[in-house]
Amino acid sequence: MTDPDEGAVLGDLAPSDVRVRFPPSPTGFLHVGNARSALFNWAFARHFGGKLVLRIEDTDLARNTAEGYDSVLNSLRWLGIDWDEGPDVGGPVGPYKQSERFDIYRDVVEKLRTAGSVYDCFCAADEVEARRKASGSKVQGYDGFCRELSAEQRAVFEAEGRTPVVRLRMPEHPITFDDLVRGQVTFLPENVPDFAIVRASGDPLYTLVNPTDDAMMGITHVLRGEDLLSSTPRQIALYEALKAVGIGSGAPRFGHLPIVMGEGNKRLSKRDAGSGLLDYVEGGYLPEGVLNYLALLGWGIAADRDVFTMAEMAEAFDIRRVNPNPARFDIKKLDAINAAHMRLLSLEEMGSRVTPYLQKAGVLSDPVTDEQQALLGRAIPLVHERMNKLTEAPDMLSFLFTDKVEYDADDVAKLLDEEGRKVVAAARSAVADLPEWTTEAIDEALRKKLVEELGIKPRNAFGPVRVAITGRRISPPLFESLELLGREESLARLDAVSA
Repeated sequence: MTDPDEGAVLGDLAPSDVRVRFPPSPTGFLHVGNARSALFNWAFARHFGGKLVLRIEDTDLARNTAEGYDSVLNSLRWLGIDWDEGPDVGGPVGPYKQSERFDIYRDVVEKLRTAGSVYDCFCAADEVEARRKASGSKVQGYDGFCRELSAEQRAVFEAEGRTPVVRLRMPEHPITFDDLVRGQVTFLPENVPDFAIVRASGDPLYTLVNPTDDAMMGITHVLRGEDLLSSTPRQIALYEALKAVGIGSGAPRFGHLPIVMGEGNKRLSKRDAGSGLLDYVEGGYLPEGVLNYLALLGWGIAADRDVFTMAEMAEAFDIRRVNPNPARFDIKKLDAINAAHMRLLSLEEMGSRVTPYLQKAGVLSDPVTDEQQALLGRAIPLVHERMNKLTEAPDMLSFLFTDKVEYDADDVAKLLDEEGRKVVAAARSAVADLPEWTTEAIDEALRKKLVEELGIKPRNAFGPVRVAITGRRISPPLFESLELLGREESLARLDAVSA
């Protein structure tokens, strides 16, 4: 049931009438800041039982690629963010690619022109700057020179071969709106001059297509980054101009999400290491962990709780509780959140998740054999509490699936010196003739021989044996690993090291 206090967010809308959108450009893999925006829009839509529209903003034909388009959709699918309308699933207000809507934009501009909401501007940028300097004005932006051109002035410009851009007439009064994150925001008219919506080439600009699509697609709420806050008054003016010609119902409600900061006091940019979602896909992070952490960049489910699922977020999400202050991206916090979600996986699910990483490393075959699957099933309980990322699986488990152990050189140098090899030889003698090759029997035999008889501290006793068996000092539990390897392979490895 919807919280009665959410009327401040919904206004006269029924919860199911909520429509939000995520409008990525298909120019590459998603930036984590964009992924955070997609998540907040998804949570907002799911909380109210509304719709999330995926709209591809691909008017920049020179930079868009088919690979970029596929990458955006695959990124969202990897995260587990689904949408109700979009280029791949269709919907009632398509097309959902802006490159397929150019005829629509041309028709909209003509309607705005007929209504007197836009005008042709022939000014060059250097002319505008020269006039500003001559007048002594400190106001940046266009000065409205072409707002009321006479037919004679227009003819002169056209005779000079000038091709105009199209500008929207901004209102001469302040524009105030109630931001769902920041409260009331006001822009004065002198700070928001007339702006171009169509290039001199005739191609539509972002400033036109974004509000036009929102209006025609019935978008009720726009949740986006704070960096776009300054463009909001221009868009509100255009929404109202569109409404006046019968397109849409006016401006949606806005909520501007906090900037994601990187190193120092700078906004996290696409050039910064770790800013691309691909880093986390390839880095062995769980989508659940990444989403959980992205949610914390401005929002929280409770003051004393950081780990939650997407379903729990959707249930609890309240845009009014988003913190407007900048959010700092902390890789250590992400690692901790991801590790917590690793622990939440069932044993079966963890086995399924690590399999592609084991196959990529050549540890498992593709397809996995029945024998490998059975051994993996027995091994997963040993590492379930030890792995923090899926990429750790090959190092943790590869020793079980090969008869040629890869030894870590540093670990060998530290633990398999002359004394270490003597410990391994003693361990070999302790377990060689065990009547049963079980974890309990191996544990008892090694402790009795190495700790009780030889007086070696457990840490020093089992470290050399661990390296001899697994190739490294960080591995699954030793005694269980010996049982999984079997007597013959275990003794062979102890022999190889102690010889």
